[in-house]
Amino acid sequence: MSQVEILGKLKTAIEEMDSDLAEAAAKEAIAAGVDPLVAINDGLAAGMQTMSDLFDEGEAFVPQLVVAAEAFDAAVAILKEAIPEDQKGKTCKGKVLLYTVHGDIHDIGKNIVKTMLSASGFEVFDLGRDVPTDEVVAKAKEYNVDIIAGAALMTTTMPGQRDVVAILKEEGIRDKFKCMFGGAPVSAEWVTKIGGDAYAETASEAVNKAKALVAELRG
Repeated sequence: MSQVEILGKLKTAIEEMDSDLAEAAAKEAIAAGVDPLVAINDGLAAGMQTMSDLFDEGEAFVPQLVVAAEAFDAAVAILKEAIPEDQKGKTCKGKVLLYTVHGDIHDIGKNIVKTMLSASGFEVFDLGRDVPTDEVVAKAKEYNVDIIAGAALMTTTMPGQRDVVAILKEEGIRDKFKCMFGGAPVSAEWVTKIGGDAYAETASEAVNKAKALVAELRG
């Protein structure tokens, strides 16, 4: 089987949400000498992009996205074992701290973003929902993340996003992190107003914005 065929099989496995097929294709990729990073990026991630697009178009739903991500993770675990030690750092596109703001208990959107970021090569630290602002900042420093990404699903909790930016400024560490925000009532205008770096309306947009933000940080 050629590399193109194997990459296609990896992509199809994710699109069909088939963990067994994903694992088998990952093993075939290794046996055929396909670069594990190529297999992840051009095979598995391509399949997750298809699922993200379907989700954005209303043709796929949260349970399907979750199952596809499980297939992705199963295959990635196999491929990572074949990555030389000196290349392993290249599999991580950046570190993201993800959370839902204090006072807000909604987390479905956040979980979808988490799935998409992880599937796209980011290391994600998920603090969960209803997270106090001071904990967000403390964990961002502890994990040395690149991006702080906070979701607000109610207009009454949106100020929690502004508070994170304010504390970072007060502590003199605003430039160390990129701040990305989203959520149903949130807008690009709001994020600009509070001094954030990026607004993402969808999970796939969050991935694209995250890649751009990390590129800015790393010059």
